Amino acid sequence: MVDSEKYKLLPFRFIRLRNGVLIVNQGGDFLIIKKNDFDRLVERQLQNDEKTYLDLKSKLFLYDNELELPVQLLATQYRTKKSFLRNFTALHMVVVTIRCNQKCKYCQVSSENADKSRFDMQIEVARKCVDLIFQSPSPYIKIEFQGGEPLLNFETVKFIVEYAKELNSKHNKYLEFVLCSNLTIVDEYHLGYCRDHGIHISTSIDGPSDIHDAYRRMESGEGSFAKVVAGLKLSQEILGKENIAGLMATTRTSLDSFRDIVDQYIKLGFHSIFFRPLNPYGRALENETLIGYDISEFLKSYRAGVDYIIDLNLRGLWFVEEYSRLVLTRMLTPFSTGFVDLQSPTGAGIGGVIYDYDGGVYVADEGRMLARKGDKKFRMGNVSDSYHDLFGGNVVRETVASSFVECLPQCSECAFQMWCGADPVRNYAAQGDMIGHRPTSEFCRKNMGVIHYILEKIDSGDDEVLNVFWSWITNRPLESICSFGLKET
Repeated sequence: MVDSEKYKLLPFRFIRLRNGVLIVNQGGDFLIIKKNDFDRLVERQLQNDEKTYLDLKSKLFLYDNELELPVQLLATQYRTKKSFLRNFTALHMVVVTIRCNQKCKYCQVSSENADKSRFDMQIEVARKCVDLIFQSPSPYIKIEFQGGEPLLNFETVKFIVEYAKELNSKHNKYLEFVLCSNLTIVDEYHLGYCRDHGIHISTSIDGPSDIHDAYRRMESGEGSFAKVVAGLKLSQEILGKENIAGLMATTRTSLDSFRDIVDQYIKLGFHSIFFRPLNPYGRALENETLIGYDISEFLKSYRAGVDYIIDLNLRGLWFVEEYSRLVLTRMLTPFSTGFVDLQSPTGAGIGGVIYDYDGGVYVADEGRMLARKGDKKFRMGNVSDSYHDLFGGNVVRETVASSFVECLPQCSECAFQMWCGADPVRNYAAQGDMIGHRPTSEFCRKNMGVIHYILEKIDSGDDEVLNVFWSWITNRPLESICSFGLKET
């Protein structure tokens, strides 16, 4: 037995897994070690010539001589993980209308009928939105057009694009546009404009026609699948497949059909999918008894779906599950992601913000969804207010202050802390306060379930699966990837 003074422990969090112990340092780096090695670690019984000892030292779980260097390295890791804070708000979502030509049973925004033009954003409101957007210190600006159906107010979309480009000639920011559309009314004029101005498209497809049409229907009551597919094909022809992304919402109808949904996405020319559960807002909440489910049911389908996608990759078809890619990037690389739901402090307000059609400014899309039902707790103000009053005001400060996982009950001790995030808006909507209660939080249960699944894959030691994961993270063909040893043997 070595003298306990020969090495000292650096701060870490841990959780016991089925076949070992996961330990995660303050910078998010991790190892999975044998249970007896973990016991020997904390009892100061490891020998300094053991592989386990050397791995733990290199991963900054212990030190034996000088403290300054490992602390500096941990600080660098932590600073890199929090680098998303450096640039402040980069994502700016603009609701050009809440009119829609569909009546989806899970519509989170409770959209209005397509003929109600009073729910369109006016040009002067749009001008003020863009003026505010370009006061952001971020060198990266993404303007995302949302609705309703943005194509119903395409003139305002065009104004924002052209005015933003005009301002950017002075600001020289990296400027990007995304149009979120159901594609049922898209035509060559819309797509020609998108092509000429570099606008990407995000659309919603829930799966094969029977699944998609179950809850995504036109105002007239007919299914929308055939119209979406026709619009998608035209969009792919004019813009290219690489400039169009698809998003699905999971309902009770689709829970056991993730394989069929993946196959449909592949048939439609997509190379990725985002397995997304329902959120508790708008009509999704009103119709919960019809379309809802327990998050454990979603996780069961998620695991089966990702297993299927991994198998497709191993058989030569490169295809990605996007939520897994986000989590894997946070786990296996030193970098953060721009996904606001996996940030601490929250990305609400300081990572992304939304401008409603009437000029209201909210910390998150979910905040304006609550406002549609009369609760304006997350309304920062109006586009006529000053940038300082909006982004330095009490709403942003209170939201952010409620979202540091390092301080939140249960999150503060969680081994998954550095890979997860906080969602104070969802906590408030589902549980009545922004801090939330982790044991009954679906947000927490989902992320815990996803991370546990990924850790099981890593702990299995299957190099082929690890190669698939690295191909997703690096966006490279599977055959060019070499796996990294993460499991202690």
